[in-house]
Amino acid sequence: MKPKRVALYIRISTGDQNPDLQRNELPEYCDRRRWQVVETYSDVMTGAKDKRPSLDKLMADARRGKFDAVVVWRFDRFARSTSHLLKALEEFSALGIDFVSVTEAIDTSTPAGKMVFTVLGAVAELERTIIRERVIAGQRAAKRRGVRFGRPEVELDVDRARKLRSKGMSWRAMSAEMNVPKDTLIRRLA
Repeated sequence: MKPKRVALYIRISTGDQNPDLQRNELPEYCDRRRWQVVETYSDVMTGAKDKRPSLDKLMADARRGKFDAVVVWRFDRFARSTSHLLKALEEFSALGIDFVSVTEAIDTSTPAGKMVFTVLGAVAELERTIIRERVIAGQRAAKRRGVRFGRPEVELDVDRARKLRSKGMSWRAMSAEMNVPKDTLIRRLA
């Protein structure tokens, strides 16, 4: 049987922190499980950053099928928020990739790990539903106060636009001439 191919993800928040704990423990964990480490991805930056070069590369490699599992030291080393973690876990699940957090003893390849993932997913769905309900209620209240949603109405001299078009003027030239977006012209004259 082929060993599971795994990717390690290591993140430390500042250059002052020492990544050796993660760099040493994660490969040892994989050795004990007889997993093959195919690549180690490492970022030195705060977890709150949306863009982390190595994490972005890990996600791209996951989509390419480069590994079967992702191993991290802790959830907070991997994800910047619960919703970020759940989105990544959902993507991994869809790709058939397991996720292991060593210190939290979460392994989505095991029944207990799948249960924890399911509970986290249910909590996230509840949170999304509550946020959606609040947004809808807020929009209703704003409409009652007379707030209009969407882009402001664009003033357009339709007769002038038709004359320019009948003279063979291009949509782009008309847009520049009338200072109106091209798509608005096309939509209004259709």
